[in-house]
Amino acid sequence: MDVYRALTDIPYLPGSVVTIGTFDGCHRGHQEIIKKVISVAESKHASSVLITFDPHPRHILQSGQKLPMLMHIDKKLEILESFHVDTVLVIPFDAAFSQWTADQFLSDIVVKYFDPTTAIVGYDHHFGYDREGSPKFLTEYGEQHGFDVDVVSPISDENVTLSSTHIRNLIQNGFVRRASFELGWVYGFEAKVIHGAGRGKDLGFPTANFIPEEENQLVPANGVYFIRGRINGKNLYGMCNLGVRPTFDETEFVMEVHFFDLALTNIYGKIITVEFLERIRDEEKFSNPKALIEQLNKDKQFCMRLMQKYK
Repeated sequence: MDVYRALTDIPYLPGSVVTIGTFDGCHRGHQEIIKKVISVAESKHASSVLITFDPHPRHILQSGQKLPMLMHIDKKLEILESFHVDTVLVIPFDAAFSQWTADQFLSDIVVKYFDPTTAIVGYDHHFGYDREGSPKFLTEYGEQHGFDVDVVSPISDENVTLSSTHIRNLIQNGFVRRASFELGWVYGFEAKVIHGAGRGKDLGFPTANFIPEEENQLVPANGVYFIRGRINGKNLYGMCNLGVRPTFDETEFVMEVHFFDLALTNIYGKIITVEFLERIRDEEKFSNPKALIEQLNKDKQFCMRLMQKYK
């Protein structure tokens, strides 16, 4: 897969099959679009091209309130490569680019460099200044410029339309297992291990404190989670606490993970992957550290039983 991150680097790939979108989450609805692009491109012996943006346009257009992200751009590219997209153009979205009209975007990028035979977009995708570029706008533009436009209908499950917004709501409320089902991949992210207060070690459950690599990463609701992680190339299971450790009357939000089969030595500064498999319970305030330790042991036993589902 060829990846281009600047407008000056765009190759000339005439006759391509193109899609456009932010694709945050690359969820199952997005995947239907991507698979259709690849299928149509293969049938035409053409290049499959996906145009996306980084940062997310809403981070520029609504800078006062950063949209929590489902994935880092590197995770997005990893998933796109797994689908065997030929070419990905990551347009640096900034204030200047946000002023481009829909017509300018299509003429100066899509047609100029890819001269598509077909453009495929989701039913709710908009582009260009003031979101002028609706599916209807694109369809009419395609008719005028000689390419077909295929608008993909929404994908639903149990009468719920799969969308990035719905998946964000699930994760923010702790429903990570359902979110992963709608995503089509286990929700998680890469994070950097940082020094913590050392409370986990004192309790007999040494933990690695971490912060996401993506600055605006969406973090699940506070609570205890059964997780799968990767560190130094090794897959591990464990449990993760997100919250403020109320038993110790703390107020600072922390993210910490206890891996079941890893001695936590020399990992500070390392990049780990944390995947949230299932939510175990709410964060609780215990009367004393002993009561907390008893609950942590119960949590661990429960997680150990859950491991059989995921191995």
